Amino acid sequence: MLLEELRSEVIDYARQMAHSRLTSGTWGNVSARDRETGLIAITPSGMDYDSLTPADIVIIDEHGKIVDGHRRPSVETELHTIFMRNRLEVGSVVHTHSPFATALGIARDEIPIALAELAAVVGSAIPVAPYVTLATAALAETAYRVMGDGRAVVLRNHGVVAIGETLKDTLAAAAVIEENALVYWLAYQIGEPSILPREEVQKLRCLYLSRYGQGNSKG
Repeated sequence: MLLEELRSEVIDYARQMAHSRLTSGTWGNVSARDRETGLIAITPSGMDYDSLTPADIVIIDEHGKIVDGHRRPSVETELHTIFMRNRLEVGSVVHTHSPFATALGIARDEIPIALAELAAVVGSAIPVAPYVTLATAALAETAYRVMGDGRAVVLRNHGVVAIGETLKDTLAAAAVIEENALVYWLAYQIGEPSILPREEVQKLRCLYLSRYGQGNSKG
């Protein structure tokens, strides 16, 4: 089977996404790039994550053409491939439907940095892209444009897209975005939330990149 290990890794992180309640049902999608071949493993459309086997994961090229697999890839395939084509450092894309981040994306134009962890892991506030119909090229293009050189974007009335070098990095970013949104919302019920200043955000990001974790492994 082509890229069986990568397929299994995609399943593992898709299940982690679902079990962490970053999405519900069969919504959301996960992809990862094989650095040697450039091919991408992506979750299939509309299948329960706990039922997936490596054969269910679809192998595509960076333009979304199916290379191996008998399932239909995610309807949001273009949302993944646009980042793979245009940002060579990207090795993984995770699209969640996390409720608090999505809620803030309906009410705000960005998710501000309320937690030091968001500053460290992502390094910037999360911009919100205007609403565009799901599963369209226009949605992918809008997400890519609004994210800019950042690591995540909220799709208004829809969900979150996070990118990273590895699946571990990417899911960690998606999780801390949701945690930050929840904490910000809770603080807002009490009073005006305190937002970290830009200088402190930069300091925390540098600290995370240079000193956090064991060797080259972040997390």
